[in-house]
Amino acid sequence: MREELESLRGSGIRITVLGGGTGLSSMLRGLKLCSENITAIVTTADDGGSSGTLRNDLGIIPPGDIRNCILALANTEPTMEQLLNHRFTDGLLAGQSFGNLFLAALTGVSGSFETAVRQMSDVLAVTGRVLPVSAEPAQIEAVFEDGTRVTGESYIAESKKQKKSRIRRIQLTNPVKAQSDVLDAITRAELLVLGPGSLYTSVIPNLLVDGVADALRSARALRVYVCNIMTQEGETEGYTCFDHVREVNEHAGGSVVDVCLVNTNPVPEEVLTRYAGENAGIADISRGQFAGAGIELRERPLLLLDDLFDKLDGRRVERLLALVSRGDFGQIFITDCNCERLVAALASVGEDYTLFDVEDGEVHEHGK
Repeated sequence: MREELESLRGSGIRITVLGGGTGLSSMLRGLKLCSENITAIVTTADDGGSSGTLRNDLGIIPPGDIRNCILALANTEPTMEQLLNHRFTDGLLAGQSFGNLFLAALTGVSGSFETAVRQMSDVLAVTGRVLPVSAEPAQIEAVFEDGTRVTGESYIAESKKQKKSRIRRIQLTNPVKAQSDVLDAITRAELLVLGPGSLYTSVIPNLLVDGVADALRSARALRVYVCNIMTQEGETEGYTCFDHVREVNEHAGGSVVDVCLVNTNPVPEEVLTRYAGENAGIADISRGQFAGAGIELRERPLLLLDDLFDKLDGRRVERLLALVSRGDFGQIFITDCNCERLVAALASVGEDYTLFDVEDGEVHEHGK
């Protein structure tokens, strides 16, 4: 059975995910269990922390988000993952991650960051691919409604906390082009996923890279935005789920979201209290606005209640993503199944997708 499922997973659908930060890597840990044809497109705008230090000192793409995505898709021993996530606490290397240094060293040996990412992926037997969205670091700038501007991903949220003004738009100060592999992954995808993650500093920066928004607007794949459960201090205080989607579409210069996936599980009071102290709360779904905009809304229990309560469960998102399209844009939706059943169900569906349910290990056409 295991070998059969591995074979089925190898013939899985082509999934391309765009984002950055912990939201993207969490999503990938779940998605790799339903397909081997995964491409993670990762923002290159990070300029804070140890990644920012390496970016500034060595002129390389910030490695932190890339490292996390590689590890999320890796098939390696726990000891190796612990090693690459190890963060030094003393001396000149205090705060640096060994994995980041490993990528930086590979860049020096191989001659390019892109080659280093491929080599590290090979070493760790990565499922799918991890691609920096551009071959050079991007620099983002926030323009606020009061007219002020703040440059640098790591400064935007902190500056927003000190203002009563909302972010009007995010833009690049150094126009960069998308890599050809990135555009090809978007074009060839059967399922495109944006988010979850920080709206203005993880998701939207990818859309600003030359070529990405055009490719997303013209893509034939079903385009899904996985909305954050909670708003984020310094970026999206008071935002609804529809506000998130509206900002994505506006920065992309047109519609790039067909379906928005939102959480319906209740958030415990103690978590709400903690977020309230950070001037954040649950992102209201705003159902009427979705209906008026012609964007499909899928409401599902995405919250992992037995963990930290406020984080998306990557495996549950993977089960519920709603959402495969091919050819005539028929759809498949798998509900309430474990990862192995999902793999088998996805692989068994032919060119024309219809709606399926998975119950007790059996795949049933919906309504039969």
